[in-house]
Amino acid sequence: MHETTTLLVEVGALLLLLGLLGRLSRRFGVSPIPLYLLAGLGFGHGGLLPLNASEEFFAVGAEIGVILLLVMLGLEYSANELVGNLRSAAPAGLIDALLNALPGFAFALLLGWGWVAAVVLGGITWISSSGVIAKVLGDLGRVGNRETPVILSVLVIEDLAMALYLPLVTALLAGVGLVKGGIALGVAVLTVVVVLVVAIRYGHLISAALSAKDPEALLLGVLGLTLLVAGVAAKLQVSAAVGAFLVGIALSGPVAHHATQLLSPLRDLFAAVFFVFFGLVTDPRDMPPVLLPALALAVVTMGTKLLTGYLAARRAGIAEPGRWRAGFALMPRGEFSIVIAGLAVAAGTVEPRLAALATAYVLITVVTGPMLARLPDMGWFKVWLRRRATIRRPEPVPTTD
Repeated sequence: MHETTTLLVEVGALLLLLGLLGRLSRRFGVSPIPLYLLAGLGFGHGGLLPLNASEEFFAVGAEIGVILLLVMLGLEYSANELVGNLRSAAPAGLIDALLNALPGFAFALLLGWGWVAAVVLGGITWISSSGVIAKVLGDLGRVGNRETPVILSVLVIEDLAMALYLPLVTALLAGVGLVKGGIALGVAVLTVVVVLVVAIRYGHLISAALSAKDPEALLLGVLGLTLLVAGVAAKLQVSAAVGAFLVGIALSGPVAHHATQLLSPLRDLFAAVFFVFFGLVTDPRDMPPVLLPALALAVVTMGTKLLTGYLAARRAGIAEPGRWRAGFALMPRGEFSIVIAGLAVAAGTVEPRLAALATAYVLITVVTGPMLARLPDMGWFKVWLRRRATIRRPEPVPTTD
């Protein structure tokens, strides 16, 4: 009874604190993710007031948080939209992978952490935060801008790539070897292809089995289906998060619309728990030694994201201001980088400083990224663009009669 009481007190106090932090972040127009991470650092191992009784609760809640983040992301796209975006944005996705995964991969090797840690850190620096970027676009009133579809296409390619990357990195972290790792990747690819085919041809049947007219039944049905598929996917070494993402893609029409509305509060709750849990298992005393490396990595990879967005928008025929807006918008890393780092922490087979580095790295990008995204709207930046355009534009050749 005493343990249950302590659990209720710890969970209640921490959730109340998260609510206050979320309100504070909205008041200042920034993402709450860094505040949630800081809260976890303050109450985790080595923190100011460690919460021991509730750690197991937050561990389970964190797993559910990852699943809900991915299923909600999948609900935003239909299978046909996903396939269409894949075809049109494939070149931009390739540029994105090369420019942003390679710096993280090389950085880990320079630190002497080994090639498995290099693969993990490459994924951390590669994937932008869809949640943070969507919030930034909404806050800045850019949802209807011409460059926004380009930004979303890059994010879709990254999200789809995660379906292949996560099982591969999970196999590497488990040390199953090249053959078993290849088998795991093959199973993942086959699963993705099968689910996409089912979603395209029979998605309407899956949606029809879940009534959009009964909110309670719909909530229980979608949540139950998501957790079931996520668990089966984990058993197949595909990753529970990928299974949840594919469930979201398979649902469409009114079911997907109403499910998004019903699951949003649950996603917000358990996503916050996920970020807190990552902070809880990260010792803040490990962070000072990695702050400078994290800052250096953030500067390099925020620059490569800027270049990624600029090139992708230029390829789509977007004007100069829109290219810069696309580049700055893609800078923040967040939930997906933490998911990848969380896999490494759970495996316990890579460099222990990786969790601290990832936390510091995400904090830097998620705080500075939304701030830098405002630069293209500032007067001095617009003046600089006009001067740049004038310099690049050739002078007209005078004609003579």
